[in-house]
Amino acid sequence: MTSTEQTTARFGGAAASSELRRVAAELAEAAREAILPYFRAPGLVAESKEADAFDPVTAADRAAETAMRDILNRRRPQDGIHGEEFGKQEGTSGLTWVLDPIDGTRAFLAGAPSWGVLIALSDEAGPMFGMIDQPFTSERWEGAAGLVATHSGPQGARELRVRRETDPAGAILMTTFPEVGSQEDAAAFARVARDVKLTRYGLDCYAYGLLALGQIDLVIEAGLKAYDICAPIAVIEAAGGIVTDWQGGPAHEGGRALAAATPELHAWAIERLADGAGQAS
Repeated sequence: MTSTEQTTARFGGAAASSELRRVAAELAEAAREAILPYFRAPGLVAESKEADAFDPVTAADRAAETAMRDILNRRRPQDGIHGEEFGKQEGTSGLTWVLDPIDGTRAFLAGAPSWGVLIALSDEAGPMFGMIDQPFTSERWEGAAGLVATHSGPQGARELRVRRETDPAGAILMTTFPEVGSQEDAAAFARVARDVKLTRYGLDCYAYGLLALGQIDLVIEAGLKAYDICAPIAVIEAAGGIVTDWQGGPAHEGGRALAAATPELHAWAIERLADGAGQAS
């Protein structure tokens, strides 16, 4: 059985997957309704979750996760929940909804529409379904193995397919923070960035959506949590791309992530990330 067939089987077949996708869409709509009144609103206040660094959270983050949890507790009480703002809630089904109510709260505070709502459904093997939703631009990416990955927005709906670029000199690379992570992480990223065509910063989960949409070729990040990466993994893999950690292993638990449009770029980036390194993932 191929990995795609295995993931499709985990997703439960056509009837079950359709129901789970309906639940995910309901979660996304509830999050949109909770978040949009706060976006670009005068006087929006952020608290920091860290004492020695600015790790913002807003009322919008909490309202959106609360709304999604309320739906899951009503519709899928047997499933677990892992959310950024309110932690883990154990279930009995073996399935867990992994939620990031606003991925990119710093962008949200700045009024930039590069944030998004991340919704994934995972089991012990990792994500089997993912959704990236951008409420302000009305864009939604959805993907799962065995299903056609799709994007919908102001320009209509389309199937997702990654670009087929194989030459690093023609590749477009993105990451969220210019410093990437630690000094070692930043040095490794620089080894990749120096030989690509273009590097851009600051797009949070929107960068993963652009990779699935066939607009860019690589996303490299560090310091991620499971709720940052599970939904992008499912979307990008359904669109034909690859997502691993920096050593080529699973990335769904967070840490360092490398998303690539093609096997050739993925292999090249792993080699560059490892050059002169020796650090653990």
